[in-house]
This record gives sequence, structure tokens and C-alpha cells, in this order.
Amino acid sequence: MNATDKLIVNLCPTGMIPRKAKVPHVPTTPEEIAADVRRCRDAGASMVHLHARDSDEEPTWRPEMFSDILQAVAVEAPDMVLVVTTSGRNWNDFEKRSASLNITEPSPEMASLTVGSMNFPTSASVNDPQMIESLATAMADRGIVPELECFDVGMVNYANYLIDKGILRGPHYFNILLGSRGTAEVSAANAAAFITALPKDATWAFAGIGRYQLTANTLAMSLGGHVRVGLEDNPYYDWSDRSPATNPRLVERVVRIARELGREPASPAEAREIIGLKPVDRNGVR
Repeated sequence: MNATDKLIVNLCPTGMIPRKAKVPHVPTTPEEIAADVRRCRDAGASMVHLHARDSDEEPTWRPEMFSDILQAVAVEAPDMVLVVTTSGRNWNDFEKRSASLNITEPSPEMASLTVGSMNFPTSASVNDPQMIESLATAMADRGIVPELECFDVGMVNYANYLIDKGILRGPHYFNILLGSRGTAEVSAANAAAFITALPKDATWAFAGIGRYQLTANTLAMSLGGHVRVGLEDNPYYDWSDRSPATNPRLVERVVRIARELGREPASPAEAREIIGLKPVDRNGVR
């Protein structure tokens, strides 16, 4: 990759933490999520990392909720690269964490896979070796490509170990998350360490948590990488005055900066080609 290649903008619209009481524009219903995805697709996003919520805004693993969201998104933005979460932040048994992988019509093309355990500010996310291998195998069996989430360089090292063992199969897409308290901060040294540790054939993106989102995104764009952006990671458009963000405004800003750096946003079809995904036709989804 170089600093003038097409840019993949990976939208993370909802996550597990934001609630409307504090983040008024976070989409939580299938209809709200799909509408945001369409607007962000029009602004330059090419893939979307999806979480599901119940009617009370609480995160859910239930496959019927993921199915409703995937179908709604496929109608509003049929060409988007669809990614589902397998997060263990709120539950840690395989049945619940893998439930999103079983959705069909449309099926997810990718799924998050955090390759290590870490601390969030008030809780831990445990990803033990057996869980990581079980989720990786389930994804491979279903033809789903892992979105490898790494919060520290050691997680990249462990991913390389799983690649060498044949547990993680290509193509390899790494989402590097910087700025979370308890894991790697945003710095030039950490960026260099992550990039150096990645497999040579990897596609990679930087995400920044909270106030560090724009910094991490701009760093990635400058170095030839890709970005993850959205309300899951960052509730504010401007941290100095705590002005609420919206997903479309966050995407519009990162695309504007990308163009000033000489990088055009990739279309979903171009994103698939960059990552190594198969072409998809969802125009018949209703």
C-alpha cells in the first residue's frame, strides 16, 4: 500500500456502549442502522461493522436481531461489505458469540475476531486461545473472513502464530484499535510497531477510541492504511465543546481529509478487491 491508494472506510455505527441518552444520534433499531449505513455509503463508506441491540438499547447476541439488521442494510445499501461482531465484552460462551455467523440471506462476509484479552476502562474482554480458535474455525467453515481486531502488538504476533498454524486463513484484514485506556496509545512508535509486525499480505486499518479517532484515522491515511470510523468508537464531533457526532458527519470529515491527502474513498466493490473478498450481488434482497 502507499499513501495515494484508494481508502477503505469501515463504518462502526452502533457498538455496545453508546446509548441515546448520552449519544443522541446512535442508531439502534434495524431501520435506524440501515438509514445511517445508506447515508454513510453515499458519503464514501464501503464496509460496515454491525452490532445488534434489543428494544431497550441493550446489546444482544440473538441471531434474529442480526438477521433483521443485515436484511435492512442490504435493502438500503445492497453493495456494502457486511461485517458482524463476535464480541465477548458482555458474554463469553461460544454459542452466543458465534450466533451472528449463522445468518443467511444475506450472509455476513466478515466478522470481528479479537485475538487477545485486554482491559477496557471499567471491565475486561476475555478472549482465551480456545475461543479464538473456535471462532476462527467457525468463520472458515462458513466462508467468512475475520476482521482481526488488535489492541496491542502482541495480538498481531498471536495472529501471525495462528496464520502459521493454518487456523487463520487468508485474506488477512487487521483492524488496529488505538487509544483505549489499558492498551496501545496513539503514537508514531506504536503505529510503526504494529505495521512492522503485520503479515506482508495484510490489509490494515487504524481505529481511534474517543478523542483519538481522528488522529488515528489521519495517521493511517498518511501511511497508506485504511480507517474505521463511527459512533461506536467516538460520540463527539468536537471534543473541545462535546458537540454530538453523527455517523454521516464522521464519514464526511474523514473522506474530506482523505481527498486532501490525495486518497479517494474505495467503493464497496473496490474494497472487496483490496481485501480479497468475493464479489457480491444483493440486488434481489427485499
